[in-house]
Amino acid sequence: MSRARAAAAGAVAAAVWAAQEPLDQRVFGYDYSDVAVLGKFLTRGRGWRRVGCAFHVANGAAFGLVYDEARRRLDVDPRRLAIAMALSEHLTLFSLGALVDRYHPARGEPGVPRLFSGRAFAQATWRHALFGWVLGRLA
Repeated sequence: MSRARAAAAGAVAAAVWAAQEPLDQRVFGYDYSDVAVLGKFLTRGRGWRRVGCAFHVANGAAFGLVYDEARRRLDVDPRRLAIAMALSEHLTLFSLGALVDRYHPARGEPGVPRLFSGRAFAQATWRHALFGWVLGRLA
């Protein structure tokens, strides 16, 4: 697989994640949006959604490149590797939600509820699993 394809697969997986956020917010009954967390951190203006989506997709592309390097080096089923890496990232970084809860400039606004919680953990677990599944299928 080319690096460009890996980056594109990660970008598409992140876009799928962002597109389905309104659905999982209804299913989980929790108003948590990674697009809002990123966008409202980077800008306080009306363009926060566009900025948040762009940053989220760029992060997905970078993750796709890291996945591609791991896939080249490890003798593991690539689809399982994509899901395992995405869930590992989630488990590693979830505790940073406590910092968001304390310092994010838009904490408490729509899309940026308390993140260090069981509901946010479940929602983020679903999102990372979906991201990994899409990445593994496309890459």
